[in-house]
Amino acid sequence: MSWLHALGPGRRAIAGAAAFVVLVLIAPWLGLSGDRYLMLLANVMLMFMTLSLSWDVVARTGQLSLAHGAFFGLGAYTVGLLHKHYALPPLAGIAVAAIVCAIVALALGLATLRLRGIYFAIATLAFAEVLRTVALQLPEITGGPVGIAMPPLFDGDRVASYYLIASIFVLALALSLAVRHTRIHYAVTAIRTNETVAAVMGVNAVGTKALLFTSSAALAGLAGAFYMPFITHTDPQDAFDISRSVAALVFPIFGGLYTTAGPIIGTLILRALEEYLRVTPPFKEGYQVVYGAILVIAVLFLPRGLVGLARSQLAQRRRRVAATPS
Repeated sequence: MSWLHALGPGRRAIAGAAAFVVLVLIAPWLGLSGDRYLMLLANVMLMFMTLSLSWDVVARTGQLSLAHGAFFGLGAYTVGLLHKHYALPPLAGIAVAAIVCAIVALALGLATLRLRGIYFAIATLAFAEVLRTVALQLPEITGGPVGIAMPPLFDGDRVASYYLIASIFVLALALSLAVRHTRIHYAVTAIRTNETVAAVMGVNAVGTKALLFTSSAALAGLAGAFYMPFITHTDPQDAFDISRSVAALVFPIFGGLYTTAGPIIGTLILRALEEYLRVTPPFKEGYQVVYGAILVIAVLFLPRGLVGLARSQLAQRRRRVAATPS
């Protein structure tokens, strides 16, 4: 495997991402497409991977966003409302939803991204609550607490839906790799380390954060826009559920922050674990308690996530090999 190390970290990451994308694309032809339940899980898994990657992109600037669940819901409602009031096809609605979320995120970002730490988190949480309240208080437009419904995406064809959300996931993957392996990585790292010093060095901190916040919001909106016609119904409590924002930050933390592999690994493991606990008889009634306990233990004992643990073990192994007399 020496040829792999010779590629360099950037090319290794791109090669690994390309291999994973190929696996995602051929998955339905490996027996997955014959099981509707597994295809449902695969669609949902890719949707949450997209959401996790989009959140991690913002986290790399040192900002704790609790708005990604709100952009998810905004994307879902945009598609639903466009279909309800203007009979716009779902695919066109999904494209419009990304644009709407990007515009709203840019406005929100320019107003709040000068805030730091918990203050930014509170501002984004308040934004999510505002959207939920608006959706509840405008029943003539949004359907109020009853919500809105629309026909299924691709007439319920789960394989076609899978390839749509896979395409959206690839966009999120490309953004994550670009932020990690291009020149913007240095600006992002400087901002996260010390924003004041970064500004002195000539880094446009607000502009960089606004760019990444807008891009990630568009991806979160795309995930929500896919969710609406895939599930066919949503309401304010579902679309703007705070647990979705929490999931978007828990998965990357568990897998490993500021990496591309971390959010993907964290989503795969935790979503699979949650689904297993939900359908297994001993845990069905209180699976959320067990799931929450596992998350707490993971955060306490894996502060750098699974990717950080793997890197630490690999570094220790290399040091032992280097220290061994030849």
